[in-house]
Amino acid sequence: MSETAAVPSSSVDRVRAALVAAGHADNVTEFPEGTRTAEEAAASVGCTVAQIAKSIVLRAGERAVVVIASGANRVDAAKVSAALGVPVKRADAEFVRAATGFAIGGVAPIGHITPPLLVFDRDLLSISPIWAAAGSPRHVFRTEPAELLRITGALAADIRQDV
Repeated sequence: MSETAAVPSSSVDRVRAALVAAGHADNVTEFPEGTRTAEEAAASVGCTVAQIAKSIVLRAGERAVVVIASGANRVDAAKVSAALGVPVKRADAEFVRAATGFAIGGVAPIGHITPPLLVFDRDLLSISPIWAAAGSPRHVFRTEPAELLRITGALAADIRQDV
């Protein structure tokens, strides 16, 4: 096999490669009906919305901040900022794609083209199993919260917006 053949050719391939490199099973599954939102993903997978580990992209200057949050939670940007010790703001779709290599609706917690700052919603640690986007609005992978925390190297924090 040539060196170029090993280079992931798509965003889903990048996620698969990142899973394998981290010692995680490549269990990416495609759901043609779509997994763009936490609600769509939960309906497709057959789990609760809380079991969806959604990736919310914020911006700290020119660096992406990827918050891996329970699908049932809204992210509090002030809490994310406090946890990281840097100001964060919303990211637009163009920034998300340029910084992560993923389109909104398919942002995975791994396989980014540029390493982001990563924050992990502590609420996910009490849920098993969880499902995360795998690089497209139709692909997800199943994992355990402690395993996702390990493979991302994210900072676990309370990021849930109080209602």
